[in-house]
Amino acid sequence: MDLFSFIECAKQTRSIKALFDLLVSCASEEGFSEVAYGALTFAEPPRLPRYLPPTGTVNFPPDWCRRYFERNYRVIDPVVRRTPTLPGPFVWDELAKLEPGEKRVLDEAKEAGLKHGMSVPLFGALGRISVVSFASPFDEADPQDRMSHLSTLALNFHLAFAEIARPSDSSINGKLTLSEREKDCLRWVAEGKSSWEIGKILKVSENTVNFHLKNVMRKLGTTNRTQAIVKAIRLNLIEFSAAPALATGC
Repeated sequence: MDLFSFIECAKQTRSIKALFDLLVSCASEEGFSEVAYGALTFAEPPRLPRYLPPTGTVNFPPDWCRRYFERNYRVIDPVVRRTPTLPGPFVWDELAKLEPGEKRVLDEAKEAGLKHGMSVPLFGALGRISVVSFASPFDEADPQDRMSHLSTLALNFHLAFAEIARPSDSSINGKLTLSEREKDCLRWVAEGKSSWEIGKILKVSENTVNFHLKNVMRKLGTTNRTQAIVKAIRLNLIEFSAAPALATGC
């Protein structure tokens, strides 16, 4: 299933379980069938991140999940610790300067069947941080090779999850509109064009293009252009077929 098929199917469900099953199915096609999604909270003191997965959004091996929570591994889990400090997706095997406890968590995770993994930090408004982690039971799996596709799936899942979990937010669909110029700019971004290139196509300045795109992100409550494209498609504000290059534009 490609990215746009995932978006289209996700739009048809209001069930978190069905949405998560869809994510697992797509990730499994990439060789990463073990998936976990959750939010981070920051306990006082000493402001250490804690991982809080919603019910039904983890399919890691049950024995590992039980050991993880019984031994309170979320306090020393290097994936949880590093997620707030890293700007983008990261591979577990490439985390450097691990403390003994952190290394123990990753070693035991491998023994439990999570041989190779990667995580995608997702930053929202008001400092909210969530993370999607993908792991493979196969020794030969290479998360770096699948990082781009899995990261895009994670972002789309995160946006779809937010709409289902907070249905009142989706009520803006009937009120929110984009101007024709805003739609034009967003469509060209989806085609992989830069602000300068879009300005040349539309015969406006680069600053004008950036102005329209900032307005789009403000209206949609997103923090970057990729998120804006995905959300606009999900809300039927731009045509689905208008953004064929999104899967490779992240």
